[in-house]
Amino acid sequence: MRGPHNIWRLVRTGATLERTGAMGVVLKQMDAPRALRIAARIMAWPFKWLGLRGDPDMPPVTRALTALGPAYIKFGQILSTRPDVVGDELAQQLRVLQDKLPPFSVAEAKAAVAAEFETEADALFSEFSEPVAAASIAQVHRARAADSGEVVAVKVLRPGIERAFRRDIDAFYFAARAIELLSPASRRLRPLDVIQHFEGVVMGELDLRLESAAASEFASNTRDDDGFQLPEVVWPLSGRRVMTLEWAEGVPLGDNAAIDAAGHDRVLLSERVLQLFLKHALRDGYFHADMHQGNLKVAPNGDIIALDFGIMGHIDEYTRRVYAEILFGFIRRDYKRVAEVHFEAGYVPADRDVDEFARALRAVGEPIFGMDATRISMGRLLSYLFEVTERFGMETRTELILLQRTMVVVEGVARSLNPQMNIWDVARPVVEDYIAQSIGPRAVAADLAKTVRVMMRFGPRLPAMVEAALIRETQTHSGSDKIRWSGLAIAGLGGAVVGVVGVLAVWALA
Repeated sequence: MRGPHNIWRLVRTGATLERTGAMGVVLKQMDAPRALRIAARIMAWPFKWLGLRGDPDMPPVTRALTALGPAYIKFGQILSTRPDVVGDELAQQLRVLQDKLPPFSVAEAKAAVAAEFETEADALFSEFSEPVAAASIAQVHRARAADSGEVVAVKVLRPGIERAFRRDIDAFYFAARAIELLSPASRRLRPLDVIQHFEGVVMGELDLRLESAAASEFASNTRDDDGFQLPEVVWPLSGRRVMTLEWAEGVPLGDNAAIDAAGHDRVLLSERVLQLFLKHALRDGYFHADMHQGNLKVAPNGDIIALDFGIMGHIDEYTRRVYAEILFGFIRRDYKRVAEVHFEAGYVPADRDVDEFARALRAVGEPIFGMDATRISMGRLLSYLFEVTERFGMETRTELILLQRTMVVVEGVARSLNPQMNIWDVARPVVEDYIAQSIGPRAVAADLAKTVRVMMRFGPRLPAMVEAALIRETQTHSGSDKIRWSGLAIAGLGGAVVGVVGVLAVWALA
């Protein structure tokens, strides 16, 4: 039954893109195959009059997506993190897509709270304000907890938003399959993978328990970071459709006049926001991936406060080490080492020439380092780096695209506070400290200690493993001296490995 609905929604989408002038822009920026461009324009044009008009003061793409509603707005925001799919220019346009919609009523918000906790909202909150912020998925109210009297921020999902998003995601999948069928050449854009990524992000944001957990994990990682604080989750007042946090009092980070009036040092704040992001990405591998000015405040004591934890980035430890070495190599302008790291990590196929790759990296790095210090961008460097590595056969890694996109946003925030900042000078101590901690002797000791712990966990199982091996050997070759010696060899090898690793770890720690 969803087929006709999906077709109708796609007709309306195509008509809106055509009516707002966005169709040609999108297809061009995505470098869509000629056959796909012609087919899309031919199918959309007769239905142009059915399309939504949108706000004519907006650029075509943002105008169309805003007119089409919450799922399209969110889709555009997520596509802004994928310049590998939509191109740099369109990704840049989508980054300014405003995630703001008219608020729903306080009565509807209170009804959602009551349904979530099976208790009237007025029994849980002695005060409950009009919306203070309204986005595509949820809106926020300032409230006071009835039991503690604490001022809190209550985030409530829009009524019916799950069903609306599910309907639009189904239509997106239908469109992706149709595109692949009509234009096999478009498969290089991986439309189904893009929709799956979108679905994963959105489904996470539609369950506020996951955002609460993300906020809790982020707070645990950053508890000892100077100059940084997060509002704590109020767990008894948080659930799937409602999330309650401490109220964060502070000045918006995008309001320079208010920051100056409060007596804060903008130069210090610009350095702090960049260094905190790098520290979280490299040290923890878990970072806030939506660090625009609307999600950041400055507390009265000068701390930076982060809000909204719906989009978080994760990078595994091995990848963090690799990219720290890459960044460090660029900082030192040691392009040969940067090339070697790519080959050692297996990011670039072994049959490529390392010297040729190093020369390509030099072509990326030198123009950037030749810029005035205030124009150097680590986000731009990462973007160019991905272009070069893709030419040498490296597959796109979504988590690193998200890191690069967030870096661009954070750099923009930092430069809005201090246009003269030198990104490299600010970033260097964080990268160097991570290199010292993760690649030096202490890192070796830590790795050995982890190996010992893993081996010791298997220690109690070693006799059973040996016995099982002996039984299998017996069933295959009826008892011979070979069996006895193979069992002893297995046991001896296991003990030797544990012993040697333990000795090495103790030696390294000493």
